Amino acid sequence: MARDEACIGCVGVLSVGTRGSDGPGEVHIKIRGGSETFLAWSEKPLPRGATVLVIESRGARTVDVIEWEDSLGDIPRIPVLFLMRR
Repeated sequence: MARDEACIGCVGVLSVGTRGSDGPGEVHIKIRGGSETFLAWSEKPLPRGATVLVIESRGARTVDVIEWEDSLGDIPRIPVLFLMRR
């Protein structure tokens, strides 16, 4: 399946933590005027509620992510996901 380049560079929140090379998690990102869910792979395990940056698309609604800390506070907020971070 073709890569989804529109998601690269988007910031999201993990609704299911990643397990590094042992398996993907799930990330919600704001994209195309709404929010969408993708399978999320990372090099190291990341916990549920972590803010992440999409760095690559694998196609088939699957992305690579890294942990992201927005020092300026400009992370796009998805109200329902914000509650999950608590």
